[in-house]
Amino acid sequence: MPLARARTSTFAFFALNGFSLGMWVVHIPEILDRTGADKAQLGYLLLLMGGTALVGMQVGGRLIDKLGSQPVVVGAGLALSAVLIGPAVATSVAALAVALGLFGAANGIIDVAQNAQAVEVERAYGRPIISAFHAFFSLGGLAASLVGGVLIAVDADIRLTLGIAAIAGIAVTLVARPGLLRTAPVAPTKADVKRAPWTGRVILLSLLAFVLLLSEGVAYDWSTVHLHDSLDASKTVAAWAFGAFSVTMTAVRLLADRIVGRIGAAAYVQRAALVGALGLFGAALAPSPWVAIVAWAVFGIGLAGCVPQFFSAAGNIDPAASGTYLARVTGTGYLGLLAGPAVIGILTNWVPLTTAFAVPIIGCLLAGLLAPRALRKVSE
Repeated sequence: MPLARARTSTFAFFALNGFSLGMWVVHIPEILDRTGADKAQLGYLLLLMGGTALVGMQVGGRLIDKLGSQPVVVGAGLALSAVLIGPAVATSVAALAVALGLFGAANGIIDVAQNAQAVEVERAYGRPIISAFHAFFSLGGLAASLVGGVLIAVDADIRLTLGIAAIAGIAVTLVARPGLLRTAPVAPTKADVKRAPWTGRVILLSLLAFVLLLSEGVAYDWSTVHLHDSLDASKTVAAWAFGAFSVTMTAVRLLADRIVGRIGAAAYVQRAALVGALGLFGAALAPSPWVAIVAWAVFGIGLAGCVPQFFSAAGNIDPAASGTYLARVTGTGYLGLLAGPAVIGILTNWVPLTTAFAVPIIGCLLAGLLAPRALRKVSE
């Protein structure tokens, strides 16, 4: 029962994280109108938010190593919920910058803390369960898109909407808190003071997280553009590309742990990354929007369960420095998520969009090739 409660509570934090981010995303147009920010300023604001998230991840990693993941994930859950109201009450670009800076920092801390708690729960279970946690992040984002869309349709006041979401997030955090595992951090000895070096394995895990989250970022920002601009699909049909990718990502994350349990993390990533590469290659060559939609769905199937295996491996390298290692791998992966769309956009100045897709395709192939070396100790 304690392990089951811990698993359920950790699901709740992943869902809370996805829901909070989703509520911000669906309200971006209205927030821009309220603050007077233009698209160019939004780009800088998102860069600021990403930067504070990276800082939050590193701070969160250090706190986890000192305090354990339970108090950090609870504190971050309360903070993330509280600052969610910030963008709604901002009435200027400067105020929005402060709000998004705080939101990004809280998101970075909860990201690494919830993954650290997930690794601890998975370790206690003695079998792979980490992909399912990431599925609940996706489900939280899906719930936000549905709830937010309905409230926007009925013209609900954004301050009331995000205020209620903030209160709900605090309530979820307090209800889920007692079920989390509270493991004492491993006290470092004098010989451990310089623990957590950037070993070859840590660098490799970070690299693989970077290239696969770069690929995931490409799907987020370029799948609909691909259908609309390259295949002349309507905006409605183009939206199905990202929808198909998201649905298969979520569904496979709910199933991936069973497959990993049977064949091992290394073998799973090796095969799944190849499926992802084939899916995006198919999208690039698709002769029609509907073929492309299926290909984007296959791309989601391939990517879904890969990155969680790298996070699990990072968290198990050294119990005394699991937070630090997780922060490094998640932070580097997050850089890939931010960089992916930008890299593709820059390349389209010289080559067609479908040719630019060669970057994430090669990234997937690279991940499949190197996964056995990065995950060998975890899968054996």
